[in-house]
Amino acid sequence: MRRIGTRTRTGSICGCWGAAVWLAGIPFLGKYVILLISALLVNTVNSGFLIWAGLLSCVLIFVFPLFLLGTTTPSLARFAVRSLDDSGRTVGRLNAANTVGSILGTFLPTFVTIPALGTAISFLIFSGVLLIIALVYFLSARRRRLRCILALAAFVLFSILGVGGSFAFWQNDLVYEGESVYNYLQVRDEPEQVVLSTNVLFGVQSVMRKDGGLTGLYYDYALAAPVLAGVPTSAAPKQLILGMGTGTYASQCRSFFPGLQSVGVEIDERITELAREYFALDPDIPVVTYDGRAYLRVCGERFDVIMVDAYQDITIPFQMSSVEFFSLVREHLKPGGVLVVNLNMRSDAPGSINDWLGDTVSAVFPWVALVDVQGTTNRELFAAETNLFAAFAERSASLESAELRALMIRIARELRPHESENRVLTDDRAPVEKLGMTQLDSLIRRELYGYRVQLREQGLQGLLAG
Repeated sequence: MRRIGTRTRTGSICGCWGAAVWLAGIPFLGKYVILLISALLVNTVNSGFLIWAGLLSCVLIFVFPLFLLGTTTPSLARFAVRSLDDSGRTVGRLNAANTVGSILGTFLPTFVTIPALGTAISFLIFSGVLLIIALVYFLSARRRRLRCILALAAFVLFSILGVGGSFAFWQNDLVYEGESVYNYLQVRDEPEQVVLSTNVLFGVQSVMRKDGGLTGLYYDYALAAPVLAGVPTSAAPKQLILGMGTGTYASQCRSFFPGLQSVGVEIDERITELAREYFALDPDIPVVTYDGRAYLRVCGERFDVIMVDAYQDITIPFQMSSVEFFSLVREHLKPGGVLVVNLNMRSDAPGSINDWLGDTVSAVFPWVALVDVQGTTNRELFAAETNLFAAFAERSASLESAELRALMIRIARELRPHESENRVLTDDRAPVEKLGMTQLDSLIRRELYGYRVQLREQGLQGLLAG
């Protein structure tokens, strides 16, 4: 019995030991696992790419340490129970300790270590705790000293590599890489522009042109909103931007409409800090760190233009996609005011997330119009109390900036009314994540062929560089 008990106790401590080393390696090795799986799936999967990539990555990275840790409590129960009389009390205490550990493991990383120190260091902290438990046991028992030394050496090596390295190791133009409470963040300094990317291997969330001109992206098309609202001839016009990002849209509005005062709302304070540091956002443009819908509930002002550009990964947050939300937006618009919504991942297939959003806005505003952003997957939605097609064409022709005037005249030709089919999102039912994932999967299927050709011809390094 003593030999069995010793073996059981040693096995449970070895589970902590193995899990500790494995977890320490995740910040360094995890990114290569994710990229390898993505490269393999590019050649093998035609649908559900993100689902399969996420599932397989989580299985390979997390199942083994979770399996090891899962064996600890049963092993300790077998070792600690000395008689049937105290078995219930002993197992209950172990389960209670396990529950407390699960609670701490859930809340400490989420609210303490990740916001303060980042994901990589959080992995290393909890890995270090497990490793210390194993080292104390084996060193006090004067057993397996060589393995202790090797485990400690592996932990130190992974700590250096995991903290010192970059996740986006293929990028050579990063000026910032870090984390916030909400996002993984990259800032790239390219020859003609500065770019912010969040939570993606490839992609752009915000852009600042170094020459100060139009970006060629959806921000340019959103400039139609101040024109539709008659901002150039209004007295003390004001706009609200829900989802400020790095302030590209606010900066463009200040350039083309000097009298328009912008107020931004951005839930991620770190993005606002990056906007001031890398994207030349003027210090006198106020940005409130708040949820957009919650801000509307406490804001007593009304605006000429309200822009909704808030995204949570790939979709608009559900609380900012419902008919109740857009009703709240309408209450904060001045007479003649205009709502503009940036719709990502446009599609002509019926029943897409953009169709649902368009129908939802149509349930609140009598006039809703759309325009596709050329060369991108974005679509801009404009909404108002009255039909503004004729007014927009007239106001566009009178703009002072030749560059902006040419773009607005083109948008006036391409702007079309939205035809609603009464697909309305509500606070009770707004499956934006499912709709967004379906649409993203459709976009990925169309893009996979090009990536496959590039991967075959140039290899993984060429794919990353492209």
